[in-house]
Amino acid sequence: MSSEVYVSKTCFSLEELATAVNGIVAGDGQLEITGFAPLETAGKGDISFLAKAGDVHRLKEFGGSAVIVPMSIEKAPVAVIRVDDPYLASAKIHGRLLEKPFVATGVHPQAWIGKETSLPEQISVAPFVSIGDRVTIGERVTLEAGVVLGDDVQIGDDTTIKANTTIAQGCKIGKRVTIFSGAVIGSDGYGYATDKQGFHTKRPQVGIVQIDDDVEIGANSCVDRAAYGVTHIKSGTKIDNLVQIAHNVVVGENSLIVSQVGIAGSVTLGRNVVLGGQAGVAGHITLGDTVMVAAQSGIHTNLDAGARVGGSPAIPMNIFARAAIQFGKLSEMGRDIRKLKKQMAKCEAVAEEQSGSAK
Repeated sequence: MSSEVYVSKTCFSLEELATAVNGIVAGDGQLEITGFAPLETAGKGDISFLAKAGDVHRLKEFGGSAVIVPMSIEKAPVAVIRVDDPYLASAKIHGRLLEKPFVATGVHPQAWIGKETSLPEQISVAPFVSIGDRVTIGERVTLEAGVVLGDDVQIGDDTTIKANTTIAQGCKIGKRVTIFSGAVIGSDGYGYATDKQGFHTKRPQVGIVQIDDDVEIGANSCVDRAAYGVTHIKSGTKIDNLVQIAHNVVVGENSLIVSQVGIAGSVTLGRNVVLGGQAGVAGHITLGDTVMVAAQSGIHTNLDAGARVGGSPAIPMNIFARAAIQFGKLSEMGRDIRKLKKQMAKCEAVAEEQSGSAK
């Protein structure tokens, strides 16, 4: 029995899969491919991938049916699909093999449905789901056990909300969105006014969260509702587990936000921004398109499009990389400086002695 949670059931010919990724088949294009597996564990019917042409020797002991390889590999001991980017092609093919038609299970009798909420026929609602009033849900939506949808929430077609996720009042979720377990969308933003005595008065958070099409949000991540207006996650963005996005943040299309990132309020990210794990972004700043931030960096000022930065506070990546190398040498440099200071002190003493003798 396979140890994989998701077991491939669909069958494609090698030629069909190659066509799907604009690849070239070398070998039997009619081979039946039924699964995807690593090179080391692949068996009959499985396809795998080889990222680097220099590793072609690993195919000699391959036990599967076919391999996705770089275009530079023209000959191999097994059937192959030659592509420009094996990693990308393997992701597409693996996803294709795991595709399953939507099965509408309907609404479980132990789900709660609010007033003026109409559900489509093509829907799957698990036990203990709570759906508020005036909620709008598209076709082929899956709501797993314990999901809570507040009043006036909107959910687009083909979206999946995993178990124990909360989407608070008024938030809008697009099409083909996946939100993983424990995420909270639309909790209050962190906003307080402090008086002279140090007491904090909460500022009302009356905006919403809007999540556009094809977004993924990882487990236990939080996206806060806007104080006014919208906290906006634009299409194609992928957010890892345990990420905090504060009120009125705008995340541009196709951005990648890795685990434990924290983004303070009113930050604007451009398109295709990458934030490495545990990076922190201070409030009210803008990061331009295609900015890349190294893990554990602290961003405190605006960054122009294309910037590559690291460190806290963040500096250009080429400077940070050189500084990181030097940091490891600080102890040795300290010893050298102490030696130099002693030598200088001796030289100064000799100079003073010679000066006194001359007088």
